[in-house]
Amino acid sequence: MSVSEVGGGPPDPVTVLLVEDDEVIRRAVGMALERYGYRVSTAGDGLTGLELFRDQPHDLLLLDVMLPGLDGIGLCRRIRESSLAPILMMSARGDALDVVSGLEAGADDYVVKPVDTSVLVARIRSLLRRASFAPSPEHAPEPAAGGAGDLVFGDLTIDPQGLEVRRAGEPVGMAPTELRLLLEFAANPGIVLDRQTLLRNVWDYGWDGDSRVVDLCVQRLRKKIGPDRIETVRGFGYKLRR
Repeated sequence: MSVSEVGGGPPDPVTVLLVEDDEVIRRAVGMALERYGYRVSTAGDGLTGLELFRDQPHDLLLLDVMLPGLDGIGLCRRIRESSLAPILMMSARGDALDVVSGLEAGADDYVVKPVDTSVLVARIRSLLRRASFAPSPEHAPEPAAGGAGDLVFGDLTIDPQGLEVRRAGEPVGMAPTELRLLLEFAANPGIVLDRQTLLRNVWDYGWDGDSRVVDLCVQRLRKKIGPDRIETVRGFGYKLRR
């Protein structure tokens, strides 16, 4: 039993799985994260990374896009089949195709290499805050029939206290970032929210981030709650239809 389990000790460190084929980058990033108190496991290829994650799930994954064998995009998809753990993609080029493919595969965010350690840690902390916002699938409460505090939009019902979403009475599974985005829309029904506002309020960016993360997350959200529930207002942003 650890000290933290007995009580009075520090909390268990956050575990990060770093999958990067470049040994120099892998060692440098791993050592930098450990200096910030993270417990880091590393792998040099996608298949090894997948095995490590299946053997011992981690709190967050940091995946390079270009990996031998199973690339980062494929690895992200495989992990998303069974886990909602936060995933941060790393791309050496920052190509639009890399970014879009990673986000479509289920990644929560991305960084372009070489990345400053302080920026990387800020992104990781932001992802972990968002992940702690929603209950894990294993501990999520059973969907209720409805409550006084529910927000209803057509066949979509949102319980902002219990952090539950139902569509036509059926529970809808959501990644933490998707849930935060939906709650941001639900708190402002009928109001157009621009991408920078969403980046600030949902992604916790204190700077002008890449709006593609918003667009791709909106696309994923539409697949779950209905394609017409979130309306695009060209040149301005998005709004949740009342």
